[in-house]
Amino acid sequence: MRFTLILKVILGVLVLVFLGRGSVRAAETIAVYDSSQEKLVQVEKIEKSEDEWRKILDPKVFHITREHGTEMAYTGEYNKYGENGIYRCIACGTELFRSAVKYDSHTGWPSFWEPIAEQNIGFSIDRSFFAKRIEVHCARCGSHLGHVFEDGPHPTGKRYCMNSLALQFVKSAK
Repeated sequence: MRFTLILKVILGVLVLVFLGRGSVRAAETIAVYDSSQEKLVQVEKIEKSEDEWRKILDPKVFHITREHGTEMAYTGEYNKYGENGIYRCIACGTELFRSAVKYDSHTGWPSFWEPIAEQNIGFSIDRSFFAKRIEVHCARCGSHLGHVFEDGPHPTGKRYCMNSLALQFVKSAK
């Protein structure tokens, strides 16, 4: 009788796994640049439900990063910020931009002419506000960061126009 019960439990688990309800997926990994190691490293991609993000992020940060919001021009903490360090994703800590490539674009948002590494960011088409723009998001967690435009300075000609609320600044020890 005990053997029969154990067999039924095992068969039930196998059925759930084969139906996909009880399957355990291996976390997807991606390569991102880590400046402390000065190389690409494999990290787990972060996937959370909107409810999970809502529980861990400040409401204003949630609006910007998960609902693709935009903070008002000239109100962000990092618009005129001039310390030396690295700007990271507020939601997952992925390194995004070095302060050395930050410049004053006179737009009211912190602007950078290149990311720390192309692997650390992703792009998508944003058709909101009756315009076609290129949205920039964190490659690891998908958080909306801002937009990239083709009117930046040399050498890239790019302007990565970011929301301060989507960033976390880590001051350089040097």
